[in-house]
Amino acid sequence: MTTSRARTGEWLLTSSLDEFDAQAGELLASDPSLHTVALSVTARMRASGWAADGARFGVWTGPGGRATGYFFWTPPHFLYVALPGEGAGRKEAADALVDALAGLPVDGANGALESTAALAGAWLERHPGARAERVTRQRLFRLGELTPPKSLPEGGSRVAGEADRGLLADWHLAFEAEAHARNAATREQAEAWADERIAYGGITLWEDAGGAPVSMAGLTRGSLGTVRVAPVYTPPALRGRGYAAAVTAEVSRAARAGGAEEVLLFTDLSNPTSNALYQRLGYRPVREFAVWEFTGRG
Repeated sequence: MTTSRARTGEWLLTSSLDEFDAQAGELLASDPSLHTVALSVTARMRASGWAADGARFGVWTGPGGRATGYFFWTPPHFLYVALPGEGAGRKEAADALVDALAGLPVDGANGALESTAALAGAWLERHPGARAERVTRQRLFRLGELTPPKSLPEGGSRVAGEADRGLLADWHLAFEAEAHARNAATREQAEAWADERIAYGGITLWEDAGGAPVSMAGLTRGSLGTVRVAPVYTPPALRGRGYAAAVTAEVSRAARAGGAEEVLLFTDLSNPTSNALYQRLGYRPVREFAVWEFTGRG
């Protein structure tokens, strides 16, 4: 996919991260919390080259040629989309995006609830007899006043280092299998993820009283004053002991101490335990998001 010029009401398509930054940067900066996924993904690409070779981007041009919507796609992950406006304007952009991606193996979408629903509707219109299913509903939270647990489990926290590489890869694989079974990571991808996170201190471990790691919480690379807590993982046999709350509170504190203006996280709305936990720590809802899967083209 090569860069093309676009008039108002058209998609500018590119495979260049620099081009996407130039076209969408103002829109992303207008609300860093809302655009946290795009900011963290592009920050990761710039820092490590992750997925950059196969990525595709698009920007929807509004009045004056300014970006009012965008998408990015890093196969095998689903397309991430942020459509502009509401009503007819959003539908126009969704219809045009389905046309722009014709012939490509797009099999799902992630993004704000309204944007993904509009794209799913447009996709079904273009593919009679196909199916679009909302497989996950998420909520974005923003940290207000951090309220650490009144009682912490025994042990303490530390930033993961090189000696933890194998453990981090193991836990990343386990987390992905639970949260993203369709796109579960390979061992090679998990080890590359561990290397990247270790390089910038992006994972904190909670250790029990004997010094054994029992839970982890990560922070994405910072961008425009925002960071996002991700992932949070505790092995199933160790859950229910307060480890996730303790390590999440610690990385949240560290993010604030490191100068982050906004500390964010996503929750799966089908998991009431984690939703309640994060709200007890001081996280407050911002907006709902969704993941849709597209199957069959009719």
